[in-house]
Amino acid sequence: MLTVADIFDALSGLRPSGAEGQVVVDATVDSRTAISGAMFVALPGERLNGHDFVDDAFENGACLAIIQRDVSPQHRILDLRLPLTPDDFQTLTYPLCLRVEDSLLALQRVASYWRRKIDVRVIGITGSVGKSTTKEVTARVLSQRYSTLKNPGNLNNEIGLPLTVLQLTKNHQRAVLEMGLYVPGEIALLCDIALPHVGVVTNVGTVHAERAGSQEAIARGKAELLRALPPAPAGVAVLNYDDLWVRGMAEQTKARVFFYGLDPQADLWADGVEGLGLDGIRFRLHYGNEILHLRIPMLGRHSVHTALRAAAVGLIEGLSWQEIVSGLRSSQVELRLVAVRAFNGAIILDDTYNASPDSVLAALNLLSELDGRKVAVLGDMLELGPYERQGHTLVGIRAADVADVLITVGLKAQMIAEAAQQAGLSPKAIEKFDNNQQAIDWLKEHMELTDVVLVKGSHGMRMDCIVESLEARP
Repeated sequence: MLTVADIFDALSGLRPSGAEGQVVVDATVDSRTAISGAMFVALPGERLNGHDFVDDAFENGACLAIIQRDVSPQHRILDLRLPLTPDDFQTLTYPLCLRVEDSLLALQRVASYWRRKIDVRVIGITGSVGKSTTKEVTARVLSQRYSTLKNPGNLNNEIGLPLTVLQLTKNHQRAVLEMGLYVPGEIALLCDIALPHVGVVTNVGTVHAERAGSQEAIARGKAELLRALPPAPAGVAVLNYDDLWVRGMAEQTKARVFFYGLDPQADLWADGVEGLGLDGIRFRLHYGNEILHLRIPMLGRHSVHTALRAAAVGLIEGLSWQEIVSGLRSSQVELRLVAVRAFNGAIILDDTYNASPDSVLAALNLLSELDGRKVAVLGDMLELGPYERQGHTLVGIRAADVADVLITVGLKAQMIAEAAQQAGLSPKAIEKFDNNQQAIDWLKEHMELTDVVLVKGSHGMRMDCIVESLEARP
């Protein structure tokens, strides 16, 4: 278990004996989630500053706070920026504050230190679309044999990944860590903390292009994971053969390359993919001379790539087909896209976590597989940078083929409506709204029992409130 002595060692190189007995059971940057024995890391933010909540964290039971500015004088503070002597550690009382130059950097240093203490194989996952679902399914597959840790929720950045790493114990045998990219160099930083053995790349799209730059820059950023892998045989790069950007990354790693996809040239490939609507998908899996016929409860034909990634990692980590298939079929897999019932009995496809052109097209493909009047409620896709018009136009063209009714929310989403109308969708079938409440009001008045309603937009659009307003109450 992580102790206060470990934290001193990571941040100062000193290991006071009096700190060995104080176990740190958790790490958090949110004082509300601090529990007895937790470490609270006070981070400055755009709206709130964690230093203003150190008292709250201690009241909730935290034993330690990492700070970079002064806090209430009632708390004992050890300043690690200054030379310390054994006398400073004569009597350690808790709760205790450790003053550092940069609390985020300190969190990362402690996580990096702790990762090197734990003998565990790490699977890193990145990509523009599908990495969170891939993380969930891969962890479920590996847990059929191994004690497996994964990022909770979307803790995949320079804060969330170190917090996840600090949850590692010596009982863990595998860790599945999602790695997000917002700016070049970020994945390299995460890899320096996590030390991955296996790197999975889902695809290269245009999401976050506004911050990360061009698609070429995004591809370079994703490839940082592959450059961080150890050489073969310990290191393995799991790459999407169907994505030319990802396929080309094979030249950037010293690890063994394992391709997956729908092309027979891949090491693991699938064909005969059939969407079964809300009942999942069916396909044939090919690996060498082996052929498996599978049916799994994952929504949309695009989910076959998620299954291939998880199966590939399972094979690399030595699992049997029985274990892999059991993990893929597990009903406990947490998926982003879920189907819920509306107040009038209609089906709502809740895919409101985030949106990029690729993920919206995949959701529209699922909508096309279902029976009933198809209603697509699509919001702005944010952070597309120079690909903004192209991305919204592609979605609009596909929506014209799939949707009986198209509802757009937001200024950028009007480009979807314009493209759909130009592609042949009747203006009478298109509704354009400025905000979520207008869409909610329209749907409450016009939604029919046999409707299948897809709701999808970028996270910043908060379209989850549309689903919440329409969902049937118990």
